[in-house]
Amino acid sequence: MIEAPDLDYAALAPLLFLFGAACIGVLVEAFARREVRHPVQLAVALVGTVGGFLSAILLASTRELSGDGADVTAGDALAVDGAGIFLQATIAGLGALSILLFAERALDPARSSFVAAAAVPAGSPRDRELLTSERVQTEVYPLATFALGGMMLFVAANDLLVMFVALEVLSLPLYLMCGLARRRRLLSQEAAVKYFLLGAFASAFFLYGLALVYGATGSVRLSAVQEAVTDGGGDTLLVLGLALLIVGLMFKASVAPFHTWTPDVYQGAPTPVTAFMAACTKVAAFGAILRLLYVGFGTDEWTWRPLIYGIAIVSMIVGAVLGLTQTDLKRMLAYSSIAHAGFLLTGVLGFDATGDSPGLSATMFYLLVYGLTTIGAFAVLTMIRDGDGEATHLSSWAGLAQRSPVIAAVMTLFLLALAGIPLTSGFTGKFAVFRAAIDDGAWPLVVVALLTSAVAAFFYLRVVVLMYFSEPAPDGPTVGVPGLPTTIVLAVTAAATLVLGVVPGSVLDLAGQAANLVG
Repeated sequence: MIEAPDLDYAALAPLLFLFGAACIGVLVEAFARREVRHPVQLAVALVGTVGGFLSAILLASTRELSGDGADVTAGDALAVDGAGIFLQATIAGLGALSILLFAERALDPARSSFVAAAAVPAGSPRDRELLTSERVQTEVYPLATFALGGMMLFVAANDLLVMFVALEVLSLPLYLMCGLARRRRLLSQEAAVKYFLLGAFASAFFLYGLALVYGATGSVRLSAVQEAVTDGGGDTLLVLGLALLIVGLMFKASVAPFHTWTPDVYQGAPTPVTAFMAACTKVAAFGAILRLLYVGFGTDEWTWRPLIYGIAIVSMIVGAVLGLTQTDLKRMLAYSSIAHAGFLLTGVLGFDATGDSPGLSATMFYLLVYGLTTIGAFAVLTMIRDGDGEATHLSSWAGLAQRSPVIAAVMTLFLLALAGIPLTSGFTGKFAVFRAAIDDGAWPLVVVALLTSAVAAFFYLRVVVLMYFSEPAPDGPTVGVPGLPTTIVLAVTAAATLVLGVVPGSVLDLAGQAANLVG
């Protein structure tokens, strides 16, 4: 007789908020009148994300989630530990900021960044008619909350099969959302198709790796995999399975050489969706990478350490060098994302099998500050507009400081943070992951990271120079006046970028206390 697993509903509260909001959103989309859908969907999505964020904080404050206090639930399929709750709170918080960007209606004359009806063929008379329609796309809200729920499940999965299900739950809504841009619809649909096809390959790699690991260990539980690794060591089937699992996860994290989808998808997707992917998906992918490597294969670290070492170097070099050649700001930020993935892998290597893993806390802090900075940068990007929508070419940013000194200053703050300049959160994050890697003996990797950081700083500072030291074109783009949602996002992200660079101690301590993974 099969017994139902015990469920710790308090521990599952962050997930329940997100998936509950997603299901309610589907019902609203089906039954609510069109004229009331947008405010209702926005409210439901914000309640889900903010509720998930607050419940994760409450869970962390009322339970001891490190050491013996860490636990598993749902038949040992989900972990309830410090790292999982910290990453879930990060995803929910970044998701709430992204939802606010989705809701912005003041910047575009048509009142939305999203196409009014996704099923209308691009370029058709009906499509041209809907281009200026004030009808608002509302399906994005349940899609986003489903994706966020999948991401939160992804970082807590203690079972490879659950991890695969979470991977699909977070991926499928993203494929749809990438094709919903109101303007440049063919480019948006191309991005969605590329993301879907390459994402399907990545999922196949992950599933094949899962099958090989199951064949080698007889289980898909990470705790059982760890026992098999401890007993048997580097079994060929197990090593091949691990390699395929890493390929699938590195794709989601946009790590070179599995990055080819990133520039095209970042450029073609609606900018709020790009911000959502760049921040939230990065946190989810690295959360799963940390759990797989530290929990499942932590006792055999020299099986995966050389592979991660090489991938980190490739990702940093590809992101920094190819970023220099970009003339589109969204593509430049895509290659920036690839370089930052390499920096994050530097932190992943700061692993100690005895349980003291400074790389875990450093990587979690880096994910938080990178997500906030990236959402802020894309929020600024939505405000620079020409007759065809967002002006993403670098030439459009010339003389921005003369047209809008405040927006230029905010964008400069985000770019300096991405470059890792002191007194910004980016510097603190890089310092944390580099120190963790050096403490673990990976100083050659840190040397490569510092050199590539210097190279990458050029294309960030190039935008700053354009904004402050170039003359604006007479017929150049305009700076839109943001509504309340974008204003909130800019205020929160700019303040966090500055505060976490000047006084990061409390959040670093919080990440250190949460640096615990249970198998």
